[in-house]
Amino acid sequence: MAVAGKGGVGKTSFAVWLGDYLARQGEDVWMVDADTALSLGPALGLTPDQVPTPLVQQKELIQERVGSGFINMNPKVDDLASRLSTTVRGMHLLVMGTIAGAGSGCGCSANALLKAMLVHLIIHRTQWLIVDLEAGVEHLGRGTISSVDGLIVVSEPSMRSLNTASEISRLAADLGLKKQAMVLNRAAEGYAPPQEIVLPPVLARIPSLESLVEQQQHTASVLDLPERDSLDHICAAVLQHFQ
Repeated sequence: MAVAGKGGVGKTSFAVWLGDYLARQGEDVWMVDADTALSLGPALGLTPDQVPTPLVQQKELIQERVGSGFINMNPKVDDLASRLSTTVRGMHLLVMGTIAGAGSGCGCSANALLKAMLVHLIIHRTQWLIVDLEAGVEHLGRGTISSVDGLIVVSEPSMRSLNTASEISRLAADLGLKKQAMVLNRAAEGYAPPQEIVLPPVLARIPSLESLVEQQQHTASVLDLPERDSLDHICAAVLQHFQ
């Protein structure tokens, strides 16, 4: 499952709520941070020293597995997930760093290894994989995105955010990812996006959470909010759409 949206709309928060919900149901959950902001670890409550080193920064490992010059586009990665991840609250966190360009002809060693890792996790490793993306989906690459079950686009009820969400949805569809859903964050219950903007079906609206605003003044974690039961119902409804 990939989660995307314009920066600042709450996509990382929703990815964490989704993973936490699944983990508390006893599911095997892998969280992958593929955003240059690298905010998934802090949102899970980890301090900077507890967050795994981004895979893209591990130059020696990249050289060992992929090489240089003639790049190995099918590197061995089956031993890397456990080795490079950390476990938090029943979820496995793997920090990739940016993987922009992996599907657009980029032949760099780092992108080759990152793409191979995602494919391995999606196809071979886990029951639930949640990838926190940057705005856009091209960087998953055509070979990877064909294996993803679905895309969740998170947006605020603003024209800039909705237009970005529409473009993300279009790009994903062009890459073959047709199964999509939208979550409107910080939106009133009755709010409906303008009909002229082409968007995925809206499955949930999350109101502004004062408790989250308050909590974020003291910690980067978005977990353990008093609204957790309501957020659980939203997560369950969104997941049902993809089953």
